[in-house]
Amino acid sequence: MRRDLAEGILFTDQYQLSMAQLYYRMGLAEREARFEHFFRRYPDYGQHQAGYCISAGLAWFSQWVREARFDDESLEALASHTTDTGARVFGDDFLGWLSDVGDLSALRIEAIPEGRVVHPNVPLTVVEGPLALAQIVETPLLNHINFQTLIATKASRVVEAARGGSVLEFGMRRGPERGTNAASRASLVGGADFTSNVGLSHAVGFPPKGTHAHSMVQVFVALGEGELGAFRAYADVYPDECILLVDTIDTLESGVPNAIEVFRELRAKGHEPVGIRLDSGDLAHLAVQSAKMLDEAGFTDQKIVLSSGLDEITIFQILNQIAIEAPRYGVAPDSVIRRLVYGVGTKLATSEGDPSLDGVYKLVAIDGEGGWRPAIKLSDTPAKIVNPGRKEVHRIYDSRGFATADVVAQAGEQLVPPLRLFHPTEEGVERRLSEADVSGSEQLLEKVDPWSPVDEREAIEAARERRIADLERLDIGVRRLVNPHVYHVSLSQASHELKQEIIEEMRRDM
Repeated sequence: MRRDLAEGILFTDQYQLSMAQLYYRMGLAEREARFEHFFRRYPDYGQHQAGYCISAGLAWFSQWVREARFDDESLEALASHTTDTGARVFGDDFLGWLSDVGDLSALRIEAIPEGRVVHPNVPLTVVEGPLALAQIVETPLLNHINFQTLIATKASRVVEAARGGSVLEFGMRRGPERGTNAASRASLVGGADFTSNVGLSHAVGFPPKGTHAHSMVQVFVALGEGELGAFRAYADVYPDECILLVDTIDTLESGVPNAIEVFRELRAKGHEPVGIRLDSGDLAHLAVQSAKMLDEAGFTDQKIVLSSGLDEITIFQILNQIAIEAPRYGVAPDSVIRRLVYGVGTKLATSEGDPSLDGVYKLVAIDGEGGWRPAIKLSDTPAKIVNPGRKEVHRIYDSRGFATADVVAQAGEQLVPPLRLFHPTEEGVERRLSEADVSGSEQLLEKVDPWSPVDEREAIEAARERRIADLERLDIGVRRLVNPHVYHVSLSQASHELKQEIIEEMRRDM
């Protein structure tokens, strides 16, 4: 399969191109339009829910925009499309226009930077430019940004649950085919320290991390050299990166004692072992017992890597169990917890419990006679009624310096307290902020230059810093793993009044 053809400018849905041709035939293809991308709700994992999201995927979408071309091969592919009656779907006139356009450089993009905390009904990404081109990029934009935002959010929750413990992303084997590269990158944006994904790690400038599998121990056992022989072989090849998987036979009776013996041999040769990995059983109990055995043998700083079905709730439960159980065995809980590393795989890379983000891309304004005209979509479902007009996003901070509301305002609107704010989807719900309630604000949308390549490592590190800074200014109730407090997203008075005016006008004309 030609992956370059599948992942280039044709990486979109058929109806985007069908609409683009219609716009061309109606003389609207180059009419300036504005689309906004936002999501309608946080991920809900069933027994636990997210109270915030972490923006991610913008860098890869920007790269796609930069590289996408209406080249001869893609145009020939479009020319080959036929209807059931054999007629061509795309005419030479439209394909000629696409050829003349050449690329997507006529588009202008604004976005909330990667790593920032984001909330429902707030524009994450804004695309302005020729209507036909802005329409075509809907699918790739949603594909790139929705998925990475979903995974970065899960990763952030896992990292918060780990309470300072290191998190490794191990989900490549069960991720969504090549989409697992996006999952690995988004995990790094969301706060994971490293990933086991070798190719992606090198592409973004982070060293890959991993240990070994049970199969290595099985090989040596089957050949008569036993678990100890397997551990010695691994330590011989990797003396300075020695992490031993200790649960192939019996964790406490065989695995940990054999690991300790090999660690002593390593130390005698001048090397310091890194630690052990636990991949089955009662991980909290085994971590306590393993820590005790390692401490008694003089290995007080060696890591204990936990894996096997971990997510934020499992990690939360493990740490609570250790806090209760460790003292019963004469072990200080912190002496166990401080050495834990979490290898989080399937549940992170697939966002188990909620595998998609409800992100949408909607037309909100189009250039008409006399300038920009707001556009709206009505619906019997209030949550699906689009907030019209060209807008800005302001984050308001309360008297403590904590984020208290994200306000969707009209472009150029001045937000000066006292503020009257309106729920973005529920009629009659409003909130007021006095001057004393507000300590400051900032605009969240920033101009994006897809034509200037970025250093991936620098981009991820900057996103991590934004995430940490935003979380520090987010109420702990909003960050709860279960039943989080609802963060306020609001329409400004001007945005609310414009929306109501257009709704009433459209309903009168029905």
